[in-house]
Amino acid sequence: MWSLLLLLLLWSGFEGQAQVENHVTFLPGTFQNVNISQNETVQAVVSRIPPEVAFITLQYHTLYHNATLSYTRVPVQGLSLTAADSGLLSALQPGQTLVSLFLSSPDEETVAGTGVILSYSNTEPLPGACNMEFSLDVDPNIYVRYNLYETSVRFAPANLGYERGQTPPACDMSTGTGTRWRLEYDVYRYFLPENDLSESSLFSGFQAVGDTRGMAASGRRVTTLKSTDKTTMVFSSIPGQGVIYSVIVRDPVLNTSASYVPAHTYACSFASTLDGCQTLGKISTKVFFTMAGLAGLFVCFFGHRFFKCEMFCMGFSFAAFFFFVLITRTTQLDYDLRLAVSAMVGVVGGVVLVMSWWRFGSVMACVVVVGLMLGFLVASVVLFTPLGDLDVFRKSDVVFWVTFCCIMLTFPLFFMRWPREGNITTCGVVGAYAVVLAANAYVYTSLSYITLNVLKRFLNNNFSAAFTDAPFQAVDYAMMTVWAGLGVAGVVLQLYRERSRPFFPPSPYLMWLQERERRKTNVLDPSHHVPSLPGRLMEQARQLVRRREPAGEHTPLLL
Repeated sequence: MWSLLLLLLLWSGFEGQAQVENHVTFLPGTFQNVNISQNETVQAVVSRIPPEVAFITLQYHTLYHNATLSYTRVPVQGLSLTAADSGLLSALQPGQTLVSLFLSSPDEETVAGTGVILSYSNTEPLPGACNMEFSLDVDPNIYVRYNLYETSVRFAPANLGYERGQTPPACDMSTGTGTRWRLEYDVYRYFLPENDLSESSLFSGFQAVGDTRGMAASGRRVTTLKSTDKTTMVFSSIPGQGVIYSVIVRDPVLNTSASYVPAHTYACSFASTLDGCQTLGKISTKVFFTMAGLAGLFVCFFGHRFFKCEMFCMGFSFAAFFFFVLITRTTQLDYDLRLAVSAMVGVVGGVVLVMSWWRFGSVMACVVVVGLMLGFLVASVVLFTPLGDLDVFRKSDVVFWVTFCCIMLTFPLFFMRWPREGNITTCGVVGAYAVVLAANAYVYTSLSYITLNVLKRFLNNNFSAAFTDAPFQAVDYAMMTVWAGLGVAGVVLQLYRERSRPFFPPSPYLMWLQERERRKTNVLDPSHHVPSLPGRLMEQARQLVRRREPAGEHTPLLL
């Protein structure tokens, strides 16, 4: 029995799973789940460090609670960091085989997280060793900030590695090839599973990309920064979608690399009870897009047959979108009020478009508006692809909007040659996309960012620098299939049903004018002898004041 107990203790110590009496032992490269109780300080220890290791980093990650990672048992400013993703770098001295760091909860509540120790040799770069901005002397952390439009990622420059006990290389004495200016920074991004805000999903993600090899294998490299570039990146915010950001600094001369401490964000607050990560999507948004989805489904299959309904929906969308942009940029109204006012203006826009067709009967004018709607959606799709993240579009708003407008204006030109086919195609494609937007109000899909990224660029002047690509996972491929299936079915059905009918229904006002002229000139038509409406009203008024004739016969019968 004693032998079995001893073996179990040795095995648990070897695996680094023991957390007894505020003491946790880490093995380099092995993730360890650590719970920090209230008013408790946990000592993280790594021992038996090989002599070829020059420095180590300890990183600790939680879902959303802050944790304090410190060099000392009592946290001190400049020697500790409090964050949901925190890390410290320890340079080792000659003969040193043991390092101790300390974890605590700053908010007097139990914190659950996962941590790992990573070791590096003297030939590998030191992440954050040339820090001049943040509180730590050597800061290997990535700082993530987000708002409704964008998520910014910042980090401190790295330095060249050095052997134990030696003086670190100077950061800014020169810019030659023997200095830190030769280093390069690969910025990576790793998307967590969609619609999954669980702690286990986050910890599994960090275990997959916590080190250099894992991030290079599983993450997506967004860009590579030179040492002369700003150590700041901007991405499009995707509320509710978990993203892990990481930076790998490379030494191209020695062909070595080291990883900064990864950081994650969901671009939303777990603490908010009104519009937090668990309750994303306002009721007003769900109601608005549910009605839009039902209208889009109707337009997808019956838009061309019920032309007035289609014109109203297209005019509504056109007017509501641009008025929402206008009042958002010029006023500080509440979101629900802006959405309601935009819907009212959209109704006016739909009525105006219907009445313009009813009065003037110009099919081409209406087809131009319809072509602009399809052109807007196609341009948004084109610039939603990796093409939209090219430097020429990110660094120049003029180039972006000129390209966008050129794509959008191309479609009305085609519609003038094939108006019916173009109108039916627009009904199928745009109507099916409205169904996708309605589904996004309840189940997250990246397809909504096709148009949302364009809206963000309209509303935020600084959004042009953001990377706008979004994850494509199982639900996105399913919604793309729904979009394509509905669109193709709607186009084919309408083309088949309308093959023997007139290209477009005639204008009601012009038909009324023609009917009135026909009644005036055709004496055989009984309606020709019917008095006009003012005449009939005048006759009714005369009957009210005219004396009634007495009843009875006053003329002899004619036999």
